[in-house]
Amino acid sequence: MPLKKITDLDELPGPYELLELADGQTIDLHVESFEQGRAEIKPRDGRPAHEVPFLRVRVPAADKPTIPAYWDITSKHLIAGLLGYLDLGLGDRRTFRITKHGKPPVARFTLEVIPAG
Repeated sequence: MPLKKITDLDELPGPYELLELADGQTIDLHVESFEQGRAEIKPRDGRPAHEVPFLRVRVPAADKPTIPAYWDITSKHLIAGLLGYLDLGLGDRRTFRITKHGKPPVARFTLEVIPAG
């Protein structure tokens, strides 16, 4: 399923747990479930607050030992890449290796999908 229009998304309740990586940082995620939504963000760089699409991915404690047990992803490119797998029900049978390249607001991500071993 492609990324939905922001006006077609319901507001996601907080608390928000933004997936923020440093340039070159990698994280492995095992997605147990997910939901799409929208929320308002307030960029730290002085840009005005605005609504963005969110992909909330619920992960096991091994991936994120602190609560809440989910990450909120806001990169439209990364959301679109993940949805191709998650919409097919493949999230719990894959490791999603995400690496950030660059700094906001022009950062991009690579997504490596590793089948369960």
